This record gives sequence, structure tokens and C-alpha cells, in this order.
Amino acid sequence: MMDGGTYALLVLGTALVVDLAWGEPPAAVHPVVWMGRLQRRLRRWAPRAPAPAFLHGLGMAVAGPALFGLGSWALLHVVSPWPLLQGVLEVYLLKSAFAVRALAEAGLAVFHALRKEDVPGARLALRSLVSRDTSGLEPPLLAAAAVESVAENTSDSVVAPLLFYAVAGVPGALAYRAANTLDAMIGYRGELEWLGKAAARLDDVLNLVPARLSAALLVLACALCGASPARAVLSWWRDGSATESPNAGRPMAAVAGGLGVELEKVGHYRLGAGGRQPGAEDIRRAVFLMLAASLLAAALTAAYVAGDGFRVAHASP
Repeated sequence: MMDGGTYALLVLGTALVVDLAWGEPPAAVHPVVWMGRLQRRLRRWAPRAPAPAFLHGLGMAVAGPALFGLGSWALLHVVSPWPLLQGVLEVYLLKSAFAVRALAEAGLAVFHALRKEDVPGARLALRSLVSRDTSGLEPPLLAAAAVESVAENTSDSVVAPLLFYAVAGVPGALAYRAANTLDAMIGYRGELEWLGKAAARLDDVLNLVPARLSAALLVLACALCGASPARAVLSWWRDGSATESPNAGRPMAAVAGGLGVELEKVGHYRLGAGGRQPGAEDIRRAVFLMLAASLLAAALTAAYVAGDGFRVAHASP
């Protein structure tokens, strides 16, 4: 009989292989797509007045993580008499919570377009990475936005889900992904500020540790990939708090310093000030840093779940 740590390690390893080999499952059966559909339905009923909107947004922030976290826990408990089915479901659900291959492909799509000097194509490809309007961005800002998104999503789409898996198993990873998905949908200032306040603050709290761990892993990745770990640390220290988010700037600043580039979102922040303007090649280098940091995060997660500390959300099959 397999012990809990070995079983969790097997689930983690298989999910990583599935992600790298095949990428994302079809939208019709993707749990993250379901999360988005749920929240879009709930948003239709949102009031406009600040206080009612805040309370509605608070309900949305609770509903997503509760439904997908507790729902996955209940589902895995129901199928526990059938270990093979339980294992397949755990692999599938865990894989859906992170996206290494999809993030790499999205970044490289912008890289290939810019390398061919296809600015309209780069603007179109960038839309899969950022929520900002890309229609007026010129090549340096297109490259900067792509590098920023790859760096930030090293935390949101890879390190954080793996960390929550280590802490609370598959239900923890899915609960995190539900909270992060909602923040990406409504966690903005402006028209959605009151509706998205709870989602934004929840996401800030959940990412306090993952964002800083991601920055540290990206510094190590710089040492492995020929970038500058010293500049990465300096930029992280100097510019990590320059963004409105208390977390997003940490990995972005580390990558800016490591690559020696200046990343600017006009009117909002400038990271790595004094560096050169980024180009297409910097996107490719950022993707390699993300992949290296992801492998380091997977190794840390594997070391933890294989040890005696992993006792929270896994039982022997």
C-alpha cells in the first residue's frame, strides 16, 4: 500500500507530465473555465450601489473557492473506494490548476510575432496574456507587457497552485485558482472597484507568500539561465513594491533586473529603471526563466510532499 506522501508525489509528477505534454484540456471540461462561467453568472445579478456591490462581491469571493475547493474534496472522497479513478481525478484536477505549457506558448507567440516584425500579430497574441488595451502598444511596450505577464504568471499560474497543493492538496490548489480567477475578472479599480474589492484583497492575501517565493525562484533561475541574479535581487528589492498590487511587482522586478531591461506600464509603474528597452529576444529569455523557476517550484513541492510534513489533504489510496 502506498503511503500518503508517495501517492501525492505520484499525482504531482503525473500532472506535470500531462501539462508539459498536452497542455490545457478542452474548454468544455476545464474546471477553470467553469469557474469563470460561475462568476459571470453571479456578476449578472450584481447591484451597482457601493455597499450592496461590495457585499455581492464578497459572496462571489467566498462562493468560488468554497464550491471548487470543497466540491473537489467531496468528489475525491466519494470516489475513494476506487483508487485508480481517484488518482486519475486528482491528476486531472491538479493539472487544471496550473499552466506551465500554456504560459510558455502564450509568451512565445508574442516573441515569434515581434521577431517577424508583425506588430498587429504581436498585439493580438498579447491579448491572451494581459487585460490592458494592446491596440496602441509599440514593440518595446509589447515586449515589456509580455515579459511582465510571463513573470507575474510564474507566481499566479505555477508557483502559487503548487504551493497550495503542498499545503492543502488538490482542494487547496483549486480553491486558490478559483480566487485568482475571480480577481482576474473583477479585481480592478473603476467601475468594478466595489464589486471586486473582496476578490482583490483575498487574492492579495493568498499571493503574499507565492509572489515572494516566485521572485526568489526567478533569481535562482537567472543563475541557471545566464541572466544576472545580482541585478535581479537589486531590482526586486528596489522596485518590487512599485506596482499597485502588493505582490505582482516582486517577480516582475526580479525578471526586469535579471534581464537588464526596463519594464514600463505607462502611467502606472516602471521596473528596472535604467535598463535597456526590451525586445523580442527578452520575451524568449523570460519564458526560459519561467520554465526554470517552475521546475524549481515543482522540485520544492515534490520534496515537501514526499516528506513527513505532508499530511493534510492526502490519504493512502
